[in-house]
Amino acid sequence: MKKQRKQTFIQGTMILLAAGIINRMLGFIPRIALPRIIGAEGVGLYQLGYPFFIVLITVITGGLPLAIAKMVAEAEGENQPGQSRRILRTGLTLSLSLGLLFTVIALLSASWVTRFILTDSRVYYTFVSMTPMISIVAVSSIFRGYFQGRQNMIPSALSSVLESVVRIFFMLWFSYLLLPKGMAYAAAGAMLGVTVGEIVGMLALLAQYYFIVKKDEQDSSAPDIAHEPQLNKHNQAVEKPGGSLLSRMLGIAVPVTAGRLVGSFSYLLESIITARSLALAGIAAAAATAQYGSLQGMVIPLLLLPGVLSSSLAVSLVPSLSEAAARRDLPAIHKRMHQALRLAMVTGAPFAAIMYVLAVPLCTLMYGNADTAPMLKLMAPFALFLYVQAPLQAALQAMDRPGRALINTLAGAVVKIMLILMLASRPEYGIYGAIIAIIVNSILVTLLHGASVVKLIQFSIRITDPLKTATAMIIMAAGTSYVYTSVPLSGTMWLQFLFASACGMALYLGICLLSGLISVRDLDRVPFFRRRR
Repeated sequence: MKKQRKQTFIQGTMILLAAGIINRMLGFIPRIALPRIIGAEGVGLYQLGYPFFIVLITVITGGLPLAIAKMVAEAEGENQPGQSRRILRTGLTLSLSLGLLFTVIALLSASWVTRFILTDSRVYYTFVSMTPMISIVAVSSIFRGYFQGRQNMIPSALSSVLESVVRIFFMLWFSYLLLPKGMAYAAAGAMLGVTVGEIVGMLALLAQYYFIVKKDEQDSSAPDIAHEPQLNKHNQAVEKPGGSLLSRMLGIAVPVTAGRLVGSFSYLLESIITARSLALAGIAAAAATAQYGSLQGMVIPLLLLPGVLSSSLAVSLVPSLSEAAARRDLPAIHKRMHQALRLAMVTGAPFAAIMYVLAVPLCTLMYGNADTAPMLKLMAPFALFLYVQAPLQAALQAMDRPGRALINTLAGAVVKIMLILMLASRPEYGIYGAIIAIIVNSILVTLLHGASVVKLIQFSIRITDPLKTATAMIIMAAGTSYVYTSVPLSGTMWLQFLFASACGMALYLGICLLSGLISVRDLDRVPFFRRRR
């Protein structure tokens, strides 16, 4: 029964990709509707509590889901479902204990934090409303890691979509109901809606665990030899590496958590240093804030939109590589890495080309003006490094090298901060100095991750794939630009933009099929295109 529910690497990626796209689309609803209900001030109160919440969640669950996914995948690869359940119980105990501890700490310190750290005492109600989510998210993350380790991405995808739908409905409804009591209560109502969504998402995971895993146990009529410890040729029990489950789990989770905290603090330090550097360059504070806001609030989100596939690839890659590593199946590891890297490049390249060629109409249509277009155009060609970086980092984590990923990330952060100080403080560069620093950071970290993966698994990168992808991207960019400028259509800019993009995508797909970057067999692996047999 278990094997029937296990998806292939590509299928799992597509399932998570579909859920990610749906969630991204649903995410626009509260961004549009909530300000209309509680106004900009209410949204500000709602947002002020989030940074503290994110830090707590990162500390509690930063690396635990990945550790659970990796360890469960190894146990499933060795046909030890009993070990998988022990890993789940250990992870739940650790995560729930930390969640309850930090929930109590957050409640006791809520008044002091909102008054002295968040600088607005009205955030108190929002802060208190979000504290139950700490334990809820802690539990949900462990179950998601467990299902990902079993290479069953459906529970995670279904629960995330259900959580988004419920969250949006209740956050808008509660904020509307509490608005007469004041802005602080309306913002707290929105946060309560988020909490309700998290509860429903957790219950969906629990229900699927019961109906899927328990049914597997009940339907299994064969003797469960997997519960017995592995024996060597002398019939002696083989000890699992890494000591106890808890110590091994922490050994995987702590470096991953540290890496994510490095990213969070690097982002915080980047914002502070960029503002000071722009001031040194003679740019007024208001203008510097607007420039940095355009970069981080408009350009970067556009660049990261295609990254939903890279994120899905990274999640699917960890259990897949972990299971192959447990079997010492090096050819399978190489195959998965080639698939992940090729898919990340091939799917990200056309979006990078569109963002480069059609930067002006895209920014005009999205944000009402083209002021951010030069920034987007400068960064778009290098976006491929960001898309490839996620599966490379996931590979290091899956192969028990999270510390190496942490060192690479830290090295990139140090270089980025130094370049911001050197370039953004010079008037001739300004905000573009920060952009150059971000580009160098993405290239450096990706190359360091790539070198680490090559050394770790004796992996040989197929140079023809990047060359074919770059060629297809250049030809597509030229074709898209020609269609947009030379084939005028009567109607709005949206119509012209969509027509040129569609033509460019068709040209790109044709080149990929002709060059062998994409094959009919690849399309056949995707659930939507799979042929009926």
